[in-house]
Amino acid sequence: MNMSKRGTISAISITLLLVLGGCSGMTQQEKNTAYGAGAGGVAGAVLTGGSALGTAGGAAVGGVIGHVISDDDDDQK
Repeated sequence: MNMSKRGTISAISITLLLVLGGCSGMTQQEKNTAYGAGAGGVAGAVLTGGSALGTAGGAAVGGVIGHVISDDDDDQK
């Protein structure tokens, strides 16, 4: 893995950790959406060699998947 890929992955990972630190007031569905977007963004960056379009696409797909697979208890009442 070359240095630019390593730097991109490191920057995304650090940003993800900082952003997810503010998730304490979120519902479980919102947390899963954020986790999915973060994981999808990292996966998109890795799979496309750090492409911005691949990272954004991966984050979008991951966010949708994270949102859909979780049920918000408020919606069931």
